[in-house]
Amino acid sequence: MNPLLQPFDTPFHTVPFDKIKTEHFLPAIEEAIKQGKAEIDEAVHSEEAPSFSNTIEHLEHAGELLDRISTIFFNLNSAETNDEIQALAQKISPLLTEYGNDILLNEKLFKRVKAVHDQKDSLDLNPEELTLLEKSYKGFVRNGALLSDSDKEKLRAIDKELSSLSLKFGENVLKETNAFSMEITDEADLAGLPESTKEMAKMTAQQKGKEGWVFTLDYPSYVPFMTYADNRALREKLYRAFSSRAFKDNEFNNSEIVKKIVNLRQERAELLGYKTHAHFVLEERMAESPDKVNHFLNDLKQYAKPSALKELEDLKAFAKSLGGPEDLQRWDSGYYTEKLKKERFSIDDEMLKPYFQLEKVVDGVFKTANKLFGLSFKENKDIPVYHEEVTAYEVTDESGKHVAVFYADFFPREGKRAGAWMTSYRPQKKVNGKDIRPHVSNVCNFTKPTATKPSLLTFNEVTTLFHEFGHGLHGMLADGTYPNLSGTSVFWDFVELPSQILENWCFEKECLDLFASHYETHEPIPAELVQKLKDSATFMEGSGTLRQISFGLLDMAWHGQDNHGVESVDKFEHEAMDDCNLLPNVAGSNMSCSFSHIFQGGYSSGYYSYKWAEVLDADAFELFKEKGIFDRETADSFRENILSKGGSEHPMILYKRFRKHEPDVKALLRRAGLIS
Repeated sequence: MNPLLQPFDTPFHTVPFDKIKTEHFLPAIEEAIKQGKAEIDEAVHSEEAPSFSNTIEHLEHAGELLDRISTIFFNLNSAETNDEIQALAQKISPLLTEYGNDILLNEKLFKRVKAVHDQKDSLDLNPEELTLLEKSYKGFVRNGALLSDSDKEKLRAIDKELSSLSLKFGENVLKETNAFSMEITDEADLAGLPESTKEMAKMTAQQKGKEGWVFTLDYPSYVPFMTYADNRALREKLYRAFSSRAFKDNEFNNSEIVKKIVNLRQERAELLGYKTHAHFVLEERMAESPDKVNHFLNDLKQYAKPSALKELEDLKAFAKSLGGPEDLQRWDSGYYTEKLKKERFSIDDEMLKPYFQLEKVVDGVFKTANKLFGLSFKENKDIPVYHEEVTAYEVTDESGKHVAVFYADFFPREGKRAGAWMTSYRPQKKVNGKDIRPHVSNVCNFTKPTATKPSLLTFNEVTTLFHEFGHGLHGMLADGTYPNLSGTSVFWDFVELPSQILENWCFEKECLDLFASHYETHEPIPAELVQKLKDSATFMEGSGTLRQISFGLLDMAWHGQDNHGVESVDKFEHEAMDDCNLLPNVAGSNMSCSFSHIFQGGYSSGYYSYKWAEVLDADAFELFKEKGIFDRETADSFRENILSKGGSEHPMILYKRFRKHEPDVKALLRRAGLIS
């Protein structure tokens, strides 16, 4: 009996991870594809006239078994993978691509969808139904329904190759990350490092059967070393290893894969009648066009670059005053930035970390959700998890009604990709009047506990936890009818609003008092430390903004023009980012070859959306600041108009309903200290 094909006999019908084996996936997916095709055929061969119900709604629910199984599989491939799962992904991805194309390139099915779309004005649909109809129709058109048979075959081949290349790109980055470790046996080489970092490195060495201390390219190991280690040569060694991932002369080099992905995306866009991949993508975004994105990024750059240049001059002078190098290199900036921050504001991460014990921060984000939205979180050990480090919670509202299941997975391990993300195992939807509640997961890579200390987070890790939990709330508080419009199923440049706005609470004493207490003395975080935190919030903001802009411009350079003539990924990247690069380029380093957001994740032509959504969140949080950061009326409006609505209407309509006006870009510039 394949557990993936049975009803889940678990609390809240959660995934029975304890029963699922890797060998269950392929046969389950093959069977689910058969079922999905049969469900599609029902609509295709229906003798009834096409209607919203028998065509559009039927399509929305067809293939739900396949969606469920493939979601579980690819979530595990990100959070708990191994060679066997990765090999299986290379088999499963083309099957899913082919299945998707069989639907979207089915002429008879498209005729029925088009027939319903042609009469949309006379169907008396509500806004959510109308959005689903438009999304369904565009889904077919944007995936080749209007193409000739020969062009449809070309599209199928392109999609199949793209799905395989994207997987290979991610596997190469993960293998390169896992392959490197820096072993240190002389304790003098650890000068400057906090005790907690040294202890973690000692633990990593023991786990790997090594002597001394081991540092890896995982963020909780890499970032503290680059920030605090006095040994400049070792900082350089670690930086070069990190920045050259998947760009070395070996089997894991992603250079050719990057070019292939970019060229195939361009060919696909042209096949569908678009000028570039960016034109194709941005048709379904708030930003609408590459011109608007480039204008937005370059407009921000006008404010950020002068500030960043001034910050760099200050940093150089400061480094020189400490006997540092004349010309700062990339492995120096984090180190001297941290020292300058401490001198200016008498604050650094090591002062803050004792107040940010992971368990307390998690409790704090739960209390924040309770004060804003009335949610409660209770651990449920009966819910199966996919790794012993994962915790499952039952989420209820103020009346005790079940809202969601929430999984938390916080520590790095070899089978988990880097970074932090939110995902879901089951979307919220309504079927036959019944509200099916979501199963949502946050996956992060935070500092692990050691033999003598609990997991103590940097402030950046605290904001990351709040950020991902904001995405989680978007999923958990969804209240729509259709799964493809529910929760985070929104325009990509709108999806970061719920996550980024929640970061703002981390700077407010009223929120910090809920959880920030010293892990040993239990004393609350001192008011003066909170003030220093706020005062330092805009420190080096010009440089940070310019860095994000450079990533957005690189993304647009790869996808906003035809790049078939590109020979050198490295040269292309340098030219694309040159105007934002204030430190010397490092030979052998390359961003594109490990830029998983745009070559493995869903951010191609969309990296700008982080800054775009920052405009939304800065503008939206000004209302919370005005009314009170825990004002229930404002929170209820945010829940009602943003979090619960998902993608049921155009995001600008939803935003204006909450804020009563369009977002003001100056709100971001004010918060960043780039204008007064």
